[in-house]
Amino acid sequence: MRISELATLVGVSTRTVRHYHHLELLPEPERLANGYREYRLRDAVALARVRRLAELGLSLDEIRDVLADAQGRELREMLLELDADLARQQETIGVRRARLAALLAEPDLHPDSTVSPEMAAVLRDLPAEDSKSAEIDRELLALMDTVADPADRAEFIDLFRPLTKPEAVARGHALYARLDELADADPGDSRVSTLAADLAAYVPDEMATAMVANLGSAPDHMRPPGTDSVENAGGGQWLTSMYAEVSAAQAEVFRLLMIMLKERG
Repeated sequence: MRISELATLVGVSTRTVRHYHHLELLPEPERLANGYREYRLRDAVALARVRRLAELGLSLDEIRDVLADAQGRELREMLLELDADLARQQETIGVRRARLAALLAEPDLHPDSTVSPEMAAVLRDLPAEDSKSAEIDRELLALMDTVADPADRAEFIDLFRPLTKPEAVARGHALYARLDELADADPGDSRVSTLAADLAAYVPDEMATAMVANLGSAPDHMRPPGTDSVENAGGGQWLTSMYAEVSAAQAEVFRLLMIMLKERG
């Protein structure tokens, strides 16, 4: 058989046969006097063996190791590892399909619908439709939900659970409305300090502790006195990003808020 006949018989391309020769997965027969390779049945059997192993999901390096082990011990070990890997993939696919089913069951879909179900429950209670401040919060929370490690995400979302209770939701909506009213205000507006105090009273203790602990990466002018040495745990980006998106008066609210939370201890 010529190389094209061998490839057709086994169901691969001639390029694949040559690649296997190059990787020494398939012995290369000697060339005849006319320069052509002459393949025999044993070559087709060897090529079919490589194809079957590849279709199982083994890498070409793993196939080489399997073919070098005439007793099949290497193959058994690799197939067990492959089976375990496929089981993990199957579990992941099941989780993703369940999430897709939940999304498809929602009457209205938008880009933020694709966050984790736990974060979706938090975002659902933020009145983003009529509040610029809440919209900024939604965007930051969706971003953090996407980039956080699973363990950190769960801990982060737990901080917001007290704020999803009906009485806290209503109170939060009112605070967002007051924050929106300061969009064009002066930082010295009397409403600024009052709102900061009300926000400090609204923030749960565990969230307050986390916010203060993460001041390390915030801009210097956003850090309350005495917080320069606070260790950063990676979440100070929230304050930095928030500061860049809000007005001067709103930024002053957050600065005073952090001072109050720091004083709370």
